[in-house]
Amino acid sequence: MTLQIPFDNSYSRLPERFYTRQDPAPVKAPSLIAFNQALAQHLGITPGSEEEMAQIFSGNALPDGADPLAQAYAGHQFGGFSPQLGDGRANLLGEVARNGDRFDIQLKGSGPTPYSRMGDGRAWLGPVLREYVLSEAMHALGVPTSRALAATLTGEQVFRETGALPGAVLTRVARSHIRVGTFQFFAARRDIAGLKDLFEYVVDRHYPDVAGPHKLLQAVMARQAELVAQWMSLGFIHGVMNTDNTTLSGETIDYGPCAFMDTYQPDTVFSSIDMHGRYAFANQANVIVWNMAQLATALVPLMPDQDEAVEEFTKTVHAMPEQVHIAWRKRFGQKIGLADASVEDEPLIVSLLDKMAANRADFTNTFRALSDGKARDQFLDPGDFDTWETEWSRRLEQEQDPASSMKEANPVYIPRNHRVEQMIQTALSGDFAPFHRMLDVLSDPYQPRDDARDLARPPEPSEVVQQTFCGT
Repeated sequence: MTLQIPFDNSYSRLPERFYTRQDPAPVKAPSLIAFNQALAQHLGITPGSEEEMAQIFSGNALPDGADPLAQAYAGHQFGGFSPQLGDGRANLLGEVARNGDRFDIQLKGSGPTPYSRMGDGRAWLGPVLREYVLSEAMHALGVPTSRALAATLTGEQVFRETGALPGAVLTRVARSHIRVGTFQFFAARRDIAGLKDLFEYVVDRHYPDVAGPHKLLQAVMARQAELVAQWMSLGFIHGVMNTDNTTLSGETIDYGPCAFMDTYQPDTVFSSIDMHGRYAFANQANVIVWNMAQLATALVPLMPDQDEAVEEFTKTVHAMPEQVHIAWRKRFGQKIGLADASVEDEPLIVSLLDKMAANRADFTNTFRALSDGKARDQFLDPGDFDTWETEWSRRLEQEQDPASSMKEANPVYIPRNHRVEQMIQTALSGDFAPFHRMLDVLSDPYQPRDDARDLARPPEPSEVVQQTFCGT
């Protein structure tokens, strides 16, 4: 059987200054690590032989209908603006249209492009496995996200600070790879025609009911507010919330030094490149507003009266913190069994979080244990929980089925950092069994399993992961 991908490409029909046409760079000896059969079926992709898929998903061969390119974009990285970024190690093979939706098929780690900025364009095995596991886990957790279709070894080595490492390529699927930075790319060049083309393309692809740049801004803000609230409700820290990593589709994308918290501390940072905590857990709600302000700035040139647009867009952006907060309150209310938390319920939520921080409670296990009556075991001082529980129990009397609400909102399993790192180290020795096991357990993260209790356990002191790293 031959691999068949029903490409229906549209981005490549945009003006050529949107991208650079380029084939992936070939590799020495590709081999297939994983292929996502369920996602392939959803996309209408017919699998081929393992050897053929290794050739295609490594970039050595192009499937029929592919129109490979590297996308151009700009972006604010840790607050500093770079007018020229772009896909430095990625290659968009094309798009699949399915049931009214459109999905990008992209190779990540497929070699240098004109946008590589002195990088080698390659990825090593660790970040490929990390993104595969985390993106699929996020999908199972119900979070809008890019997904993993395949992972391949290249048979070559890449060199990082720690030395030679096995090279790998990830095949990533997203509703699009259009970023805030894509709009910034054209705005920085005062390319109004390009901005208009991009605006019309995004509206047609993602927001067909939207009329005008202001409505687009509001629609993107609404999706991003919900997304970041959802991240925070799961203890997820993106790590690099640059504007070039913020999508117009409202998906989580670019899993670099991302991580899930174990012990709850609102100022938690894992990313080795986030020196000042710009993208700390609790600051994500502020950063997304800042990123949307940059999108608003990039959209202003499309407005007929720009002075009036600046005033109107500013009011819209200033209203976003409350949007994020409302979404946060709803998510965290559900985590403690409240179907529709009100402003009056906020002190109850905040009080629990404060006590969790003071007691170094595990974020995921504490919330899950609320529905099992074992949450006090997560506290260094169980009496701290007992004082909170009294008020909480009174509030739950007003709810119809709080236990079900909590179990639906609180997973048993997340991709814990120490398990991900252990999985990567095992894979470096050629054993991918822990990788496949994590994928299996995390595909149903709300259902406890007797054979997976170790994946729900917080790290021992010797297992704690202090930092996570980008793959470049």
